[in-house]
Amino acid sequence: MLLEIHEPGETPLPHTGDDPGLAVGIDLGTTNSLVAISRDGRPEVLRDGRGRGLVPSVVAYLPGEAPIVGEVALRVMSDEPGHVIASVKRLMGRGVADVKTLGGLTADRLVGEAGAGMARIALGEQLLSPVEVSAEILRALKGRAELALGAGVTQAVITVPAYFDDAARSATRDAARLAGLEVLRLVNEPTAAALAYGLDQGAEGLYAIYDLGGGTFDISLLKLEKGVFQVLATGGDAALGGDDMDHVLAEAMLAERGGAIAQDEIKAALAAARRAKEALTEQPAVDVTLDLGGTISVHRVTAEYFDALAAPLVARTITACQAVLSDADCPPTDLAGVVLVGGSTRVPLVRRAVERFFGRAPLADIDPDEVVALGAALQAEALTRGSDTLLLDVVPLSLGLETMGGLVEKVIPRNTPIPVSRAQDFTTYKDGQTAMAIHVLQGERELVEQNRSLARFVLSDIPPLTAGAARIRVAFAVDADGLLTVSAREATTGHEAHVDVKPSYGLSEDDLTAMLDAAFRNARTDNLARLLAEARIDGRRLAEAISAAVAVDGDLLTEADRAALDAAGRRLDAALDGDDRDTIRDATEALEAASRPFAEARMDRNIREALAGQSVSRLASRL
Repeated sequence: MLLEIHEPGETPLPHTGDDPGLAVGIDLGTTNSLVAISRDGRPEVLRDGRGRGLVPSVVAYLPGEAPIVGEVALRVMSDEPGHVIASVKRLMGRGVADVKTLGGLTADRLVGEAGAGMARIALGEQLLSPVEVSAEILRALKGRAELALGAGVTQAVITVPAYFDDAARSATRDAARLAGLEVLRLVNEPTAAALAYGLDQGAEGLYAIYDLGGGTFDISLLKLEKGVFQVLATGGDAALGGDDMDHVLAEAMLAERGGAIAQDEIKAALAAARRAKEALTEQPAVDVTLDLGGTISVHRVTAEYFDALAAPLVARTITACQAVLSDADCPPTDLAGVVLVGGSTRVPLVRRAVERFFGRAPLADIDPDEVVALGAALQAEALTRGSDTLLLDVVPLSLGLETMGGLVEKVIPRNTPIPVSRAQDFTTYKDGQTAMAIHVLQGERELVEQNRSLARFVLSDIPPLTAGAARIRVAFAVDADGLLTVSAREATTGHEAHVDVKPSYGLSEDDLTAMLDAAFRNARTDNLARLLAEARIDGRRLAEAISAAVAVDGDLLTEADRAALDAAGRRLDAALDGDDRDTIRDATEALEAASRPFAEARMDRNIREALAGQSVSRLASRL
């Protein structure tokens, strides 16, 4: 296997089953990845023979060759871009319809897998999943660690963006399994950064972790108290990072050139834009030469010009910061510090924006590219030595169930600390109902269609009782990795069904960041829609109940009572066809009032039948 992580002629050490192997910390990044080890509380990034710590998250699949990872694959991209995959992290947990481009890979190169919805990447005759590509990167990191340590590596703490959902986290675990690694824990990247800074060692107070990487942005608010990490709130954008800055600069330079641009030329322009961005962290201006299609153009890019292009992207990160601090009811002045994470925080515009918003210079003593891997290594050491730091992360988005009328009943609200277990009782909707479909959802909106579907399963063998008599307890359990299990149990029979929620990978990561924004923007509309749906459910249930009662005891109705009941029923039917909640509610109340004499007559009949043939002495003995 050709891997850039070795010097020529070197190969990783084989690992035998007799050796338990070492545990490392891995930062599986969008642009670059790293592996680190911690011994006696001193973490270090493991490097190749040339002293390089970063492994570009790029994989080349050349015909007849083993996959190539890292610097070599990056070079292959410039010559044979059609055989190279970059930024695959943006595909973890996503489907074809959710992705327009991926590191220059056009959507027509992405195909869906029937039934699972997982996006796969077509490279020649190969069809690769994001899990498989990520596994190659993890294998490369594992190989680097084994070479550097002279021992087998079998366990790892892997970091993920705080906003990674269940699908993306499950995909990350699967990739590790394919790479031969047992995941000790998935740790949110901001939490790992706090560990690297030693904030667990006696630090107290509130810290903001501003994490801007190549493809994702996270902002987390951590409360540190007596060595306990508690994430109070988290937010961000799962499709925002340094790659987007490269894109806006590349697009500007290509616009200056004019004319049609081939896909391969776009990749070359992106690479040139990335180099310019990095140079501008130290220089006031750079000249960028684009040699595309035999035509050379030179573009003067000043720091001011780049800042103007990137300013809207940086502003989006500040908006997310405002939302998280608002969620936690924490003004910037209450913070003890701000930690910078991710290579994109080297951009001077980013640092100025962070300092201006938080009112203080951020902590940037540790290389922002390495800080997450170092924190993961510290956690790996703690877990294998039995001295686990208490990490109280949170559920990033609310978890709940679909109820009648297409509504969402939230069981675990967002920003609830994990691990957590919550249960809620539900009942049947119709008489004689013997099964219940459980639909698990994630998101902040009020209606099912506006949230993300995670899983479905059916609880069967429910006793055929009258509507509302059965008691079904649905329990949600989220483990320390943020992975969800849902179970349902019927109280009378004890019959139970459960599902380990492993959603299809065909759902959009973009939805994660859009959900909260949409929830805030549409809060009033969502609430009104929920109230309308609830009113419709109440009206329909009452109409169905009265219809069933009339079928059984209609002989109790006088002609006048039946006429009044029919008129009220028609009024409700008409109201249910409309969208006026007050009209539906009034019509429901009118039908209920019209049915009251009928209900009283039915009760009298039931009492007479129950007492028929009973002696006075026997009735007295029952009292």
